[in-house]
Amino acid sequence: MKPAWDQLGDEYAASSSVVIGDVDCTAPSAESLCQDFQVQGYPTIKYFVDGDEKGQDYNGGRDFDSMKKFVVDKLEVKCDVENPAECTDKEKAYIEKMKNKPSEERVKQLKRLDGMKGNAMKAELKTWLSQRLHILRSLEPHAEL
Repeated sequence: MKPAWDQLGDEYAASSSVVIGDVDCTAPSAESLCQDFQVQGYPTIKYFVDGDEKGQDYNGGRDFDSMKKFVVDKLEVKCDVENPAECTDKEKAYIEKMKNKPSEERVKQLKRLDGMKGNAMKAELKTWLSQRLHILRSLEPHAEL
């Protein structure tokens, strides 16, 4: 599971709404933290939403795809194209720009950006890439990649 967890951490390293971390509960320095969160078996995955200080147990699959789906479906806060109140100014400007483009151009941009996902880049660029992909997928929900 460790490689999948590390991959998930890399995927969300630049996220403004998701933090992936880990604690080695076998280390003496982590004993009190692990007791506080009632960690009894290893590995234990906890998730926290909207100020929840106790956390919830994650009981889903331990592979990357299962954990990523859970994060996307339940934890990740995304900009809503239809109601951009939670979007950044940069996202709002991109939404307006792309709304005015023809569908073919949005799909072309979506494919181009999707092809860049695995490339090495700075954290802020990876974040902006993810934000643009989310916006374009919202504008073109039936686009084939």
